[in-house]
Amino acid sequence: MTNVVVKTDAGANTRRSLTKVPEVTLIFWIIKVAATTLGETGGDAVSMSLKLGYLVGTGIFAAIFAVAVIAQIRASRFQPLLYWTTIIATTTLGTTLADFADRSLGIGYAGGTTLLLALLMGSLIAWRLTLGSVSVDTVRSPKAEIFYWVTIMFSQTLGTALGDWTASSVGLGYGGGAAVFAFLLALVAATYYWTTISRTTLFWVAFVLTRPLGAVVGDFLDKPLQAGGLAQNRFSASAALFVFIVGCIYLFPQRATRRTH
Repeated sequence: MTNVVVKTDAGANTRRSLTKVPEVTLIFWIIKVAATTLGETGGDAVSMSLKLGYLVGTGIFAAIFAVAVIAQIRASRFQPLLYWTTIIATTTLGTTLADFADRSLGIGYAGGTTLLLALLMGSLIAWRLTLGSVSVDTVRSPKAEIFYWVTIMFSQTLGTALGDWTASSVGLGYGGGAAVFAFLLALVAATYYWTTISRTTLFWVAFVLTRPLGAVVGDFLDKPLQAGGLAQNRFSASAALFVFIVGCIYLFPQRATRRTH
């Protein structure tokens, strides 16, 4: 945690506590959707294109996720590139983990979605009971960061399963699935501006919904033409998305979330 003292207009000193997560702005959501799309194409590239399978892919990305989270927790301040690297690690892990649960374990998209929703809710409840809040502006200690990243990992995995379920089992296809989740995100945005519903609740709803949007967009990019996709090379698509994310990070500087005491 980094503390700074700033002067207010009245001349009083206000102590602000800076987290190591970014403020939630429009660019945050743009990068988040791109990162979730990269998670889908990158996860599929390892498990499918390299033919390593879902279990091996999950092991590889779990190791990357663990290293990234440790680095994030040990960092002394907010570092945009490290933060978004950790987010990408959760999306690639979420892709292979959801595919492993849905397909290799044979529980199906509906079963996988239900299981992952229960895990996500369990993580949020445990976080709330332990630390008193699940708001991102309270992520200012190693314990809170662990809850934060575990919850994000479950939300990314849930989003993958939900996207696959909508596009495949429900039969909406990639275009239909993208339209549904884009509409739901627009509805969350309208609720944010025009109601007094908890901002923390809306954040986590939006965070979950951006993942299936990215999942169906990623599938649309790399799935075969006969399956309704564009048959783009998974590695090329992943590289293009990575360059876009890095460009956004450097062109649109982000700052850490602040909480005034």
